Amino acid sequence: GSSDPYCIVKIDDEAIIRTATVWKTLSPFWGEEYEVQLQPGFHSISIYVMDEDALSRDDVIGKVCITRDMLAEHPKGYSGWVSLSEVDPDEEVQGEIHLRVEVLGSQGSRRLRCSVLEAR
Repeated sequence: GSSDPYCIVKIDDEAIIRTATVWKTLSPFWGEEYEVQLQPGFHSISIYVMDEDALSRDDVIGKVCITRDMLAEHPKGYSGWVSLSEVDPDEEVQGEIHLRVEVLGSQGSRRLRCSVLEAR
């Protein structure tokens, strides 16, 4: 089978970004890049990988959560594959997403550059 995946990016549970849907694949490539202004007190950035469904509600494939502490551990950024975790404890999750995350600017004016590259 295949999926019609897309991603939703949330900062502290507020949806900020929705990527394009990549149709009929289990190995999507997005190559999309976004920059958002981070509030000084933000806690986490979550990337939800979704499966678009025209006839019913879209399914959540899994998510990746990047916390403020994780960004502090990687002050020059992070690039690599991150395993998806489950959103629903009754669902088995398999897959990973390739991210490149950079924190730009100084403490007073930080920006986050997050590249959602591909998934499998």
